[in-house]
Amino acid sequence: MIDYCIIGSGISGSTIANLLKKKYQVAIYDKARGPGGRSSFKRFDKKIGYDHGVQYISPKTLKFKKFINKLIKLRILKKWSGNHLFLNNKIKENKKHQKIIGTNGNNDISKYLIKDINCNFESELKKIKRKNLYWELKFTNNTKINCKNLILTCPHPQTKKLTINYLKDKSILKNKIKMNANITVMFTLKKNIEKISSYFFDDPILGWAALENSKNRFKSRFNHWTLQSTSNWANKKINKNKKMKSINSNILINKFFELTNTKKEKLNNILNHGWKYSYNPKSLKIKSYWDKKIKLGICGDWFVGSRLESGWISANDLYDKIKKSN
Repeated sequence: MIDYCIIGSGISGSTIANLLKKKYQVAIYDKARGPGGRSSFKRFDKKIGYDHGVQYISPKTLKFKKFINKLIKLRILKKWSGNHLFLNNKIKENKKHQKIIGTNGNNDISKYLIKDINCNFESELKKIKRKNLYWELKFTNNTKINCKNLILTCPHPQTKKLTINYLKDKSILKNKIKMNANITVMFTLKKNIEKISSYFFDDPILGWAALENSKNRFKSRFNHWTLQSTSNWANKKINKNKKMKSINSNILINKFFELTNTKKEKLNNILNHGWKYSYNPKSLKIKSYWDKKIKLGICGDWFVGSRLESGWISANDLYDKIKKSN
């Protein structure tokens, strides 16, 4: 029987798995096709791809900075240079913050942390059940798994649905957490606009644009762009985004050409990805949850804040709680 079953391979899941593997047998299950969660990398052709979730890492806390610097030395991560245009007058830009990205994709952190761990992708958790001294997990592909300890790193709405009958601390369920959405559009542009690495717009619809070529991961005679909407706009559109992909994509693309003062050109390979539970803008009173009696743990960025770093902090906090309880 598996010691620890971890649901999710984003920054929280991969971090807690890496910490626990030193002493326990660990397995990861994720509904996605590959690791990374919100820092997933959408591959288009060979090395060409898009960071369609987290755009870059800008560490704040000392511990996370040390962790990031270690990965830079190992060439897992690198600095994203270039001309980054900050056009939003409502938000103050901190020019001291570095922009750190994965050498091959922003899911490189997760890949590094789980490289020696048993990972099972395209495995969506459907139901959990506590049976005496272990957990029984049922997945949508009809797979059943038993484990001694269960750790969930899902977004709050999914965690709430799975654990509603098992949480001793009901305050986690009662918290009125509003997970903001995001709609991302990726496309190929034959014409070079200008040598800009990224734009941070002051617009109610389009928030961000990044030129993937500027990350120096691949060579292409075309420009590959990633656009991300504002959360306010996405919150209104996300529930119908699957049916309205073409319309929503065109809205963001038209905004891009408008805001960059560029004549619209014919585009190729337009992709749309909706993040219904992208991030929680507000932090909770606790950084993670651990019930040592029934061996249930929960961690995720939504405990701490909106940044990728928040998920790492939450996972480390949960690990400390597990160590103290054993």
